Amino acid sequence: MDIKKISTDQAPPPAGPYSQAVVVGGLAFLAGQGPFDEKGERVGTSFGDQVRRTFENLETVARAAGSSLHHAVRLGVYLRSLDDFAEFNEIASEYLVEPFPARTTIEAALRGFDVEIDAVVAVTA
Repeated sequence: MDIKKISTDQAPPPAGPYSQAVVVGGLAFLAGQGPFDEKGERVGTSFGDQVRRTFENLETVARAAGSSLHHAVRLGVYLRSLDDFAEFNEIASEYLVEPFPARTTIEAALRGFDVEIDAVVAVTA
């Protein structure tokens, strides 16, 4: 079984020994993304700004893998506070389409930012 590493300089670089994504068996497994620019600098002052940048980073990596968030089958969502759950759902609907991916959302002790999302997307190319 071949595992293909995916890397793009249009999304934040990995902060450790992991890939931005790997493709295997027709699926791309996208590493967690947060509200960071291509240099790894935190961006976004509001929760909404952070969520949008995080989804944009995921979309960038998904495209590098030959797919899109429109083909997401699973999301892992980590919020600093579950008080932001409703706002997250509103923003997520801007980036996701039916059938919506399966999802887990948990509160996490994120340091210095409010959201992280990882994803599994079907590869269409």
